[in-house]
Amino acid sequence: MEWVDCNLCGSREAVELYPARLPQAGAPGGAAHYRCTSPLYRQHHAIVRCSRCGLVYANPRPTPQEILQVYQDVEDPLYLQEEMGRLLTFRRHMQAVERVVGPPLEAGRLLDVGCYLGCFLQAAQEQGWEAWGVEPSHWAATEAARRGLTVVEGTLAEVAFPAGLFDVVTLWDVAEHLLDPRAAFAEAWRVLRPGGWVVVHTMDVESWPARLLGPYWPWWMEMHLYYFSPRTLERMLQEVGFTPVQRLHLARYLRLGYLASRLASFSSTLVKGLQWGLEGLGLAQVPMLIHAADLFTCFAQKEGM
Repeated sequence: MEWVDCNLCGSREAVELYPARLPQAGAPGGAAHYRCTSPLYRQHHAIVRCSRCGLVYANPRPTPQEILQVYQDVEDPLYLQEEMGRLLTFRRHMQAVERVVGPPLEAGRLLDVGCYLGCFLQAAQEQGWEAWGVEPSHWAATEAARRGLTVVEGTLAEVAFPAGLFDVVTLWDVAEHLLDPRAAFAEAWRVLRPGGWVVVHTMDVESWPARLLGPYWPWWMEMHLYYFSPRTLERMLQEVGFTPVQRLHLARYLRLGYLASRLASFSSTLVKGLQWGLEGLGLAQVPMLIHAADLFTCFAQKEGM
């Protein structure tokens, strides 16, 4: 296990909010624990809050090499079943992005960090963007490339795109997984043209659901290393050169069958009963629009022309 300093202010002083709740401490629990569709809620490393700036993060945690290897090994067949909901979600998100940053100019180029199977890339392409993705999972990057999408396997730091290549960089449900979010945001700033935008969608650790549920908040998970609030995220973006411009709460679509499966960590019997009932009624594939109060999207701009 590795102890880390605060990624926002560098302080070593932190107070523990919640002790670790993992079956076995130490190395990562395996690729299944790091799937996008993992139902292993409330299983996590020790959660601390920086005494100086208030950033909440997991500490200690496995080494970067161990975590990166797990992400490279991730395979997620359930995501394929939920693809319809993801695509509906990202089409809706793409509309929100264009309301803030505008439609693509000639040769408008967008990069999605942690693009997984490329559902957001598809939504961006439908709107006329030249869409690129970067993804560490070999399985996901291979599947995205098989679909004809432009995806580079690896991390944003490893790929080292040319400076100023992109007009927009998006991170959908990715910031909480990053080993070094400050460095990743700085790299996003470097690869954006002057006047370009970064879009970060993540959980809000200071939202009313997080405060109300406390240790029972489902987003405390082994694969989540950082828990931002609008305040800490916007400060980190500012410190690497961005100017926060707008903050939105975006809804997402989930199939009713997939939504039922999210209860597996509470009761597998309940999940089976719900799924059986939904299948019997022909409702399992019906998408439902979910407005989650503990998720937010930050839009920030790289100044200059």
